[in-house]
Amino acid sequence: MTHEEHHAAKTLGIGKAIAVLTSGGDAQGMNAAVRAVVRVGIFTGARVFFVHEGYQGLVDGEDHIREATWESVSMMLQLGGTVIGSARCKDFREREGRLRAAYNLVKRGITNLCVIGGDGSLTGADTFRSEWSDLLSDLQKAGKITDEEAKKSSYLNIVGLVGSIDNDFCGTDMTIGTDSALHRIIEIVDAITTTAQSHQRTFVLEVMGRHCGYLALVTSLSCGADWVFIPECPPDDDWEEHLCRRLSETRTRGSRLNIIIVAEGAIDKNGKPITSEDIKNLVVKRLGYDTRVTVLGHVQRGGTPSAFDRILGSRMGVEAVMALLEGTPDTPACVVSLSGNQAVRLPLMECVQVTKDVTKAMEDKKFDEAMKLRGRSFMNNWEVYKLLAHVRPPVSKSALHTVAVMNVGAPAAGMNAAVRSTVRIGLIQGNRVLVVHDGFEGLAKGQIEEAGWSYVGGWTGQGGSKLGTKRTLPKKNLEQISANITKFNIQGLVIIGGFEAYTGGLELMEGRKQFDELCIPFVVIPATVSNNVPGSDFSIGADTALNTICTTCDRIKQSAAGTKRRVFIIETMGGYCGYLATMAGLAAGADAAYIFEEPFTIRDLQANVEHLVQKMKTTVKRGLVLRNEKCNENYTTDFIFNLYSEEGKGIFDSRKNVLGHMQQGGSPTPFDRNFATKMGAKAMNWMSGKIKESYRNGRIFANTPDSGCVLGMRKRTLLFQPVTELKDQTDFEHRIPKEQWWLKLRPILKILAKYEIDLDTSDHAHLEHITRKRSSRSKSTF
Repeated sequence: MTHEEHHAAKTLGIGKAIAVLTSGGDAQGMNAAVRAVVRVGIFTGARVFFVHEGYQGLVDGEDHIREATWESVSMMLQLGGTVIGSARCKDFREREGRLRAAYNLVKRGITNLCVIGGDGSLTGADTFRSEWSDLLSDLQKAGKITDEEAKKSSYLNIVGLVGSIDNDFCGTDMTIGTDSALHRIIEIVDAITTTAQSHQRTFVLEVMGRHCGYLALVTSLSCGADWVFIPECPPDDDWEEHLCRRLSETRTRGSRLNIIIVAEGAIDKNGKPITSEDIKNLVVKRLGYDTRVTVLGHVQRGGTPSAFDRILGSRMGVEAVMALLEGTPDTPACVVSLSGNQAVRLPLMECVQVTKDVTKAMEDKKFDEAMKLRGRSFMNNWEVYKLLAHVRPPVSKSALHTVAVMNVGAPAAGMNAAVRSTVRIGLIQGNRVLVVHDGFEGLAKGQIEEAGWSYVGGWTGQGGSKLGTKRTLPKKNLEQISANITKFNIQGLVIIGGFEAYTGGLELMEGRKQFDELCIPFVVIPATVSNNVPGSDFSIGADTALNTICTTCDRIKQSAAGTKRRVFIIETMGGYCGYLATMAGLAAGADAAYIFEEPFTIRDLQANVEHLVQKMKTTVKRGLVLRNEKCNENYTTDFIFNLYSEEGKGIFDSRKNVLGHMQQGGSPTPFDRNFATKMGAKAMNWMSGKIKESYRNGRIFANTPDSGCVLGMRKRTLLFQPVTELKDQTDFEHRIPKEQWWLKLRPILKILAKYEIDLDTSDHAHLEHITRKRSSRSKSTF
């Protein structure tokens, strides 16, 4: 980045003023977005104002619109809801109200507005913008503002961030609050599962989502529900028979629990509501099962935001400030949203229009169209759900092919969910599925057994690895492995694991020269808390680890709230990969995160200590420093702790925590359950195709590079990449990919911690068009 560009980012906001408001229903993560808007706004030289109580505050003015300071957004990152308040506002719907709002903004010289809310709030913002010049001329005529003031505020820039737990806004993969709402729901589902196991029970759970079934759909995927009712896809007319048959089948297979998920807006094909009570009465009347209804209600909006939502809110806040300050009278009002793991800008009204089109399609009973308009991610969830829930496994005795599944490396939450969906999709396709215990070692020793449908029952929510996992690589056991591939007639291998799974895959490819038996298709599904597998931006288990670190950091910061002037040094896992330290730093509001990928010297450490000394002079008297376990062999956690203790004498005291193996434990987050389930399904579909392709003269022979792949999430797409092609992209000594996307987020972490640094504006989101975007096939499978 050139010096000029850097200078531009730091002076972009000079002479400008930004107001930020939260409107409509609250959502966890809104505070992270507000904090980012305030801090990045101040960083660019702009003045930033809070608008309290949403649009109502904009209309009422006076002390509802207050200037924000750096410190005024401290300690709000981990709070749910919205600290600046939100309200439904009747006044703003009338022109008279909007006239008062315009007056309040002009008087303070504010011409940039960041609105965080749902589609109603964003539509209101757009109306306000389109009327702006008329409102100004009315105020001039009435003598309320001078010609000079009108000239200064001649146009209004608007950027929207979507905060809605329903994820009902078209054009964005995830809205702020959705992931946290899923966390609340899954906590409850897990709790219900344990009590239901004690009795034989059927549970009907009603989740939020009046017009959008996203929460219900992802919940049902994440907990392996028997049935889900969503507004976009009403069940067939004879659904009552189908549902009852389904529940009794699950019971006869030995399950003690039935879970039915209902979105609050669920309807049948004629548009008549299907309520949780209706379903309960049906089950009791027809099957006589002990049935309970739980309506989750506002619990879903509550609690602390998940790591995902904090990072999402922070990233969107940064992008919103940039979009506002780069705005001109000709740029349309835009929405900053997430696609895959990229921030994108979309024209606000295009998104609102498509969101309205969904509602209209549903009103017109064009349900297929409604599903399509929801986008690829929604459709994919639905397809996988239908596969796993609505298909009866074939009863035929002769299996098509034999596929084996195994875990390799260290345990990671979500491995079991991946095994479950791999096994079940395999069975649905008519294959024989084997499970291998203890990784490559078990494959060599023949610790292999056949898995039936109920073998993996209830695995989705279980942490760790039920199959057992080892770090052993296959190289020294290739002979025994080859013998067992023949003995058990294994025709394809699904390897779920971390960096060892990838290097093991490379060794299998290498071994094909020696052993023909190894010429079978295999696929690696990345699963490791370190997120260091080449070929994938995310790996299963990293989200769960991130949330664990985040929760711990919150508690540690909170413990200092009473003692004041305290700095915590926390060591995270990840090997040489700085993903966990960086992302947890963003999510927990750390002052620094030391990682291997960004070398640091004693001068950097000195600057960080000095920075904390300055911080202790403000009202914020605590510091949080994260250190990745292998970031530097000499500057150990103890060294850094001792350094801070010595330099902080008389100013602050230091404490250290090594988080250790709790980062690998815990029950998987909704993200990891959903991601693992989809990865397993995708891998098994690929496997079936590859086995068919490699069938020659009555046996499987696969010897092309594309018959040994890593399935990875890249930007917006799930891709199969040959392991041999990924070799060049790997730093084997440090077990990390040579290029890592998340390093681009490091400057945000530093700016939010008040460092004077370069903000690289070269990698900005450009305005895209949602209509074009939907028809393109590259859209994420997420």
